[in-house]
Amino acid sequence: MRSIALCLCLVWFGCERPTGADSNSDPKEGTAPTSQTEAEPIRDLPQVDTSMLDESSRALWADLINELLSPCGDPVSVARCVAEGRKCKKCVPAARFVTRLVDEGFQRAEIRGLYRLRYDPETEVRLTSKGAPFVGAPMAPVTIYEFADFQCPACKQTAPFLKRLVDEFPGRVRVVFKHFPLSGHPYAMDAAMAAVAASDQGKFWEMHDILFEHQDALQPENLDKYAMELGLDMAKFRTAMKSDQTRAQIEADKAEGMKAGVDGTPSVFVSGRRYQLSPDTLSLYVREELDQ
Repeated sequence: MRSIALCLCLVWFGCERPTGADSNSDPKEGTAPTSQTEAEPIRDLPQVDTSMLDESSRALWADLINELLSPCGDPVSVARCVAEGRKCKKCVPAARFVTRLVDEGFQRAEIRGLYRLRYDPETEVRLTSKGAPFVGAPMAPVTIYEFADFQCPACKQTAPFLKRLVDEFPGRVRVVFKHFPLSGHPYAMDAAMAAVAASDQGKFWEMHDILFEHQDALQPENLDKYAMELGLDMAKFRTAMKSDQTRAQIEADKAEGMKAGVDGTPSVFVSGRRYQLSPDTLSLYVREELDQ
């Protein structure tokens, strides 16, 4: 299963900004304090199935759940939170998340980092959906934000995974698109402008699909052709393509992404948390979110 996770750099981070953000963090952050009440490690949780783990993996799992802090901020470990039946509804899903990561072959430090991304208060970001195109239920309990570039091959690969989630979890997932054209892609900004111009006429997702389908043909003359194929009002489309307002909307998305630490495309956030696992396991991650 570890082979799935190894495709991470190829799929989620295939396209990068010229200067990447520093994502280093102390792997010991977010660990439970040693105390008299936690001196005896908890090695089994009836609420969490660990039957798929071999002996060494199960030992690692036990170490981690006794070390990592409750996702609700209580000064107790995940294991203690679950065993004592505390009010935090995230504890059981958190313990299952650790189980899955151990089963997929992640190392101790990697699991600590991924747990911190998902549960540490300092790693949560606030993103806005106002005016942004989305698919799914407007009031869905799980919102996924994608910062993407139409000239990025990895974004093209990721798009079907995201749309599939809306069908898999009807009424429970919303996917919001954010523009993040990269300076190293000469046609990315024009493609983003075309998508915004199409959105003004209610055809964002149709243009979104065409742009990814014809990713190697994003020159201005091709964008005009795609707009005609969609039956857009061409006068309005061409005006929007030259509009400062259209460009400002894209730049606002990009600025928001950079503030959130986006350093490449696609960058995906689930419930305000940066998602840095394989897209193949995104469905499992969302299911864990819904179980909380």
